[in-house]
Amino acid sequence: MAANQPHHDGSALYVGSSTPKLGERCTLRLRVPQDWGTASRVWVRSVQDAEPRYDEAKVVGTDGGWTWWEASMLHVNPVALYRFLIEIAGTDGEGASYWNLNNAGLHDRDTSDVNDFRITTAIAAPEWSRESVMYQVFPDRFARSEHAAERETPEWGVACEWDTPVQGRGADVARQFYGGDLDGATGKLDELLALGVDIVYLTPFFPARSNHRYDASTFMEVDPLLGGDEALIRLVEAAHARGMKVMGDLTANHTGDAHEWFTRAQAEPASVEAGFFYFNEDHSDYESWWGVKSLPKLNWASPALREAFVTGEDSVVAHWLKAPFNLDGWRIDVGNMTGRLGAQNINKEVAALIQERILEINPDALLLGEETSDAGADVDGFGWQGAMTYSNFTRPIWQWLGDPNARVDFFGTPLPGPNKVSADVVLATHKDLSSAFSWPVRNATMNALNTHDTARAASVMIPGGPVVAAAMSMLLPGIPVIFAGDEFGLEGDVGEASRTPIPWDEPERIVTDLRASYAALAALRHESPAVSEGGMRWLMADGDVLAFVRESPEESLLLIATRAAAKVSVEQLGLDAGSSDALRAAPAFSVGEFTSSATELALSGPGVYVWRLPGISVPD
Repeated sequence: MAANQPHHDGSALYVGSSTPKLGERCTLRLRVPQDWGTASRVWVRSVQDAEPRYDEAKVVGTDGGWTWWEASMLHVNPVALYRFLIEIAGTDGEGASYWNLNNAGLHDRDTSDVNDFRITTAIAAPEWSRESVMYQVFPDRFARSEHAAERETPEWGVACEWDTPVQGRGADVARQFYGGDLDGATGKLDELLALGVDIVYLTPFFPARSNHRYDASTFMEVDPLLGGDEALIRLVEAAHARGMKVMGDLTANHTGDAHEWFTRAQAEPASVEAGFFYFNEDHSDYESWWGVKSLPKLNWASPALREAFVTGEDSVVAHWLKAPFNLDGWRIDVGNMTGRLGAQNINKEVAALIQERILEINPDALLLGEETSDAGADVDGFGWQGAMTYSNFTRPIWQWLGDPNARVDFFGTPLPGPNKVSADVVLATHKDLSSAFSWPVRNATMNALNTHDTARAASVMIPGGPVVAAAMSMLLPGIPVIFAGDEFGLEGDVGEASRTPIPWDEPERIVTDLRASYAALAALRHESPAVSEGGMRWLMADGDVLAFVRESPEESLLLIATRAAAKVSVEQLGLDAGSSDALRAAPAFSVGEFTSSATELALSGPGVYVWRLPGISVPD
């Protein structure tokens, strides 16, 4: 991959307005490196009412070895698709050549519209999310308060001590009860603050018959085992006092089979609640999530369900966003399956309904949807503002940094673990599976190394791999996610085995202490305008090396990640003289050993190295 190619990424460096109104013209810019070729003409190709239109660009400046082109397009549709057509004049009697640049890369042929850049009229995720760091808390395993010992083990539970080994498989997977609670989480907020955490994301806190609580028996109270409603109020107030946000986790796709709606629906076929679910004709059976009968599926064709869950004054969605709870947003569990069953597909309609209600209550709230695979088609910003997805970052990074001997659940595939791939495959996968995102959606999409539903990165990756992946998650566009315990190097070969109680006062259970690395990376993320406001360019994807740069007028950040020891020539990175000189200074963050000269970097691996570079010059 050549470091310097024509570039546009949808960020503020290249787009006059990321949310223009219909009927307005939107200014777009393109950078063409002078060592790539001399463009003789450039056009913006937009799609207006499904028909291509072309607007010619003009040169607006030349600086640092780049030529800047600018054009404008008419924003006709809520989702405006566009790409750049670049002409290179022929020489020695040969005809001109033409290149298409879209969100998946540079092509010497025509391409599908699906990978075009896009600007939408959707309401972008709140500004606070752009440089945030998210921390995922699984309440039963995070921390116990002094009140935890006073509570009895529930009927469904198997009592466990804090150091009892977690069972990843078997009958007791969902029954092991460790007694973590929300006051326990409140007591650890200063620990999270020291890590640089901005968002505390809680998996479900509703009463249920399992330790994961995705089988809620009601959506209208906090499980007393977690401390009840008052404990959530205390947690949110304490987080807000520290400048942190708190997000909840809501199952819009299903309830538990003990849920008050479902028990009424089963007992009374003529009830309003019966219409909330999918029963067969004689009411003897019902649809459920993946056939798991403890998770009956919700039928979003029911107007009464929509009112109870979303639009009502004290609906499920609204209740927890209002005082006294004041949550800052929701992550919607299995958002990809919500509103979908067979021929029925009202997924986007439901997502948009939820977004409208959330933003009506709190215009500064965040709505994320779980989309376990390709999220591009579903997550356009008009419903879910960003995705919790594994396709564009987590899976390819596992494949690149994976230990070939690791035997872990690889996202439900039949593979025994992640198959090893080279850096160019990682980049191709990442581009392919993020190209359908607008820039605001991309910035609001979660970059997770792992979660409560997956194996742990520490069990998947080669030694030293998790911190390399963590650095990339922090500096790529998107919201980096720390799943509780990542900072201690905790392990697990499957999601259920990854839900290990956190070793707060048990140093002997800390596998690898990464707290200092996470704190340093979070600080770099918070400090740099290149992350919060800048664009992003890939520079290198070659075997054991991945490199990209985040760019802004104030400063740029160069990240080089290595899987094994490698030598990287400065020329390969395509940096200008000022940036090349900056590589002789100490990195802003590094894990691994390196030496540098005027022409080459020698890097150990696995390792990750981040340098501050001069900002880029942008024409007026």
